[in-house]
Amino acid sequence: MDGVPESHTGWTFLTNHARVLAVIADDHNARIRDIAAHCRLTERAVQKIIADLEQDDYLSHTREGRTNTYRINPGKVLRHPAESGLAVASLLSLLVRDEADRTGSGENEERHHARA
Repeated sequence: MDGVPESHTGWTFLTNHARVLAVIADDHNARIRDIAAHCRLTERAVQKIIADLEQDDYLSHTREGRTNTYRINPGKVLRHPAESGLAVASLLSLLVRDEADRTGSGENEERHHARA
């Protein structure tokens, strides 16, 4: 089926909600199509996740023409009791890296694997 991301089997460390939030933190003007492709989700799944995040005040958006600009509430506390007191900003600081970090760590990782 064209446009449907590859499925993933097995468990992962992050929820789809965390992945979507991290993509938005990286680009506040990201299109749903791009978020879906990056997270390997359908556009409908991303729309539902964004609605969930907005309903619980983790995220809001403003519409400018055909573009949405998202705003993350960085002080909002994570939902699970095991993370009580941990704010969204703390989670995102682990998940979102600027482009310079991505390029640098990718090159270092390649060099490390080449030596191994």
